[in-house]
Amino acid sequence: MTRSNGTHGTRGTQGTLWGVGLGPGDPELVTVKAARVIGAADVIAYHSARHGRSIARSIAEPYLRDGQIEEHLVYPVTTETSDHPGGYAGAMEDFYRESAERIAAHLGAGRDVALLAEGDPLFYSSYMHMHTRLTERFDAVIVPGVTSVSAASAAVSTPLVQGDQVLTILPGTLPAEELQRRLSDTDAAIIMKLGRSYPAVRQALSASGRLDDAYYVERASTERQRVLPAADVDDASVPYFALAMLTGDRRAPARSGSVVVVGLGPGAADWMTPQSRHELSAATDLIGYGPYLDRVAVRDDQRKHPSDNTDEPARARLACELAQQGRSVAVVSSGDPGVFAMATAVLEEAEDWPGVDVRVIPAMTAAQAVASRVGAPLGHDYAVISLSDRLKPWDVIARRLAAAAAADMVLTIYNPASKTRTWQVAAMRDLLLEHRDPATPVVIGRDVSGPRESVTVVPLAKLDPDDVDMRCLLIVGSSQTRWHQADGVDRVFTLRRYPQS
Repeated sequence: MTRSNGTHGTRGTQGTLWGVGLGPGDPELVTVKAARVIGAADVIAYHSARHGRSIARSIAEPYLRDGQIEEHLVYPVTTETSDHPGGYAGAMEDFYRESAERIAAHLGAGRDVALLAEGDPLFYSSYMHMHTRLTERFDAVIVPGVTSVSAASAAVSTPLVQGDQVLTILPGTLPAEELQRRLSDTDAAIIMKLGRSYPAVRQALSASGRLDDAYYVERASTERQRVLPAADVDDASVPYFALAMLTGDRRAPARSGSVVVVGLGPGAADWMTPQSRHELSAATDLIGYGPYLDRVAVRDDQRKHPSDNTDEPARARLACELAQQGRSVAVVSSGDPGVFAMATAVLEEAEDWPGVDVRVIPAMTAAQAVASRVGAPLGHDYAVISLSDRLKPWDVIARRLAAAAAADMVLTIYNPASKTRTWQVAAMRDLLLEHRDPATPVVIGRDVSGPRESVTVVPLAKLDPDDVDMRCLLIVGSSQTRWHQADGVDRVFTLRRYPQS
C-alpha cells in the first residue's frame, strides 16, 4: 500500500518509507514538509556515484540532526559499461536489490527512513526503484518536490507555456530522430538527462529548426547555475544535471511577406504532419475553405479568413495581398495542397506579385488515406484523375480515362460528383467497362478519417452513382488488382509484378 498522507505506518511496528523530494538544488527550495520529515526520520538514505559526493545529502544537510543513521547508496557504475556478468543492467539490478534490502532492514526494525531524491521523487528519480521494491511490504509516503523543470523556467525568467500550448518532457537519451520528431510537434519542450547525450540533442534541435530558440540550463537554482543559448554549449562540458528548454513564446519567427500553402491531410489530426502544424502556428493569417479552417486551432493573435469552397482565385489573391502588407499567411488545403488543391491557385496568382514568397508544405493525400483502409490497391502504377469538368471540358476527362484504362492502370478518381454534377460517375463507369472486367473492384471512400467515414468495395459493373457524392474518392482496380474478404473485412491490393506480354 502507498499512502499520500502524513501519518505513520499501520503495519505493526514497521517503519515508514518517506520518498522526500528535495527540489532542484537550492536548500531554500526544500519544502517545509520535506524539512520536517528529514529532521524527524530515524534513517536518512541517499544515492551517490562512486566518488561518494551526494548532491541529495548536500541539499538536505541543513535539516539533518545529530544521531540519525545514514545509508549511503553508492552506484556501482554510472555509464552503460560494466564487467558485471549481466552487464550494466545486471549490475544495476543487483545494486537496487541490495539497496532495497538495506532499507528494508531499517523499516522492519521499526525505523522511519527518509529516502532523499533531487527534484521530485516520482519524476525521473532513483527513488522509484526503491519504491517499487519496498511498497509491497511497507507503507510509503511521497513528499513532492520542486522539479528542475520549474527551476529552469525561473532561471530564464520565461514562461514555459501559456494558454492552450503543449509542454513535452523528453529524455535526452532518446534517438536523435525520435527527439527531432517530437520537438517538431510541440509548442514547448524540456529535454532532461543531457550529459553525454548532448551532441544527439543538439542534432535533434538543429534538425527540427529549433536550436536557435533553445536555452541550456545547468544545475538550476544552485550557486553553479549556468544559462546559455543551447547552440553555444561545449559538448564536452555538459553534466547529467542539465537540461535544454524550448519555451512556448519562442515560436519560430514567421516569414513576413510570405505565403505558405499547408496540407492538413485527409482529416484525422494524427495524420497532419509536425511541419504543417509548425507552419500554421507561425502564421499571422489563415485562409481557406471554412470547414478546413475549423480543423485548425487558432490563437487569439491569429486571424482566420474563411470562404466558400469555389473561391480559390479569391483566396489566392487575398493571400498575396496580405503577404505584400508584411503578413505571414498560411493557406490551408485538405489532403496535399499540390493535388487538386490550393497550391496551383496560389502559385498562379503569385506570378503577378513578384515580392511575395510562396512555399508549399506537403501532406498525406486522400488517395493514400482511402487506399490504407482496404490494403494496398495503389501498389503498382496508377493514374490520378479529377472528374470535375468545372476547369476542363468533359471530352478531355473522357480521353484521359480511356487512355489510363487502356493502359491497365489503377485509377484514383477525385471529385467524382457534387450537387450540380450528377451524371459523370455513370459516364465514367460505362467508359471503363469497355476496357475492364465487370468484376473489377472499385473502392468508395467517404470522409476517411472523419466522423462520417465509410469505405465500401463494389464490382465496377455495380457501381451506383447514387452511392457517390462530393465527400467520396474512388479507386478503380486494374486487371492485377485482387479483392477478397477476411473476417468480413474487404482487402484490396494490386500485385507488384505485371505479367510479361
